[in-house]
Amino acid sequence: MVKRFIAGAVCPRCGEMDKIVSYADEEQRQVRECVACGFFEKLREADGPTELQTRVTRSKQTEAQVQTIKFYPRPKKEQ
Repeated sequence: MVKRFIAGAVCPRCGEMDKIVSYADEEQRQVRECVACGFFEKLREADGPTELQTRVTRSKQTEAQVQTIKFYPRPKKEQ
């Protein structure tokens, strides 16, 4: 278990800055703790981040209808 200080974090109980440590407990749940006042909180398991909707990740709405087309050569202009 490695405890790490969280830079710029403010304790919700005592209001001290840079006194919060974060680590994972035996159940691999994220824990934050204040070394100044003893505040202790187990963080809820967050859902994984959802992928942003882009034109690449968006599912195809409708299939395009395939049509064949025929190109005719342009008639030559008479001068």
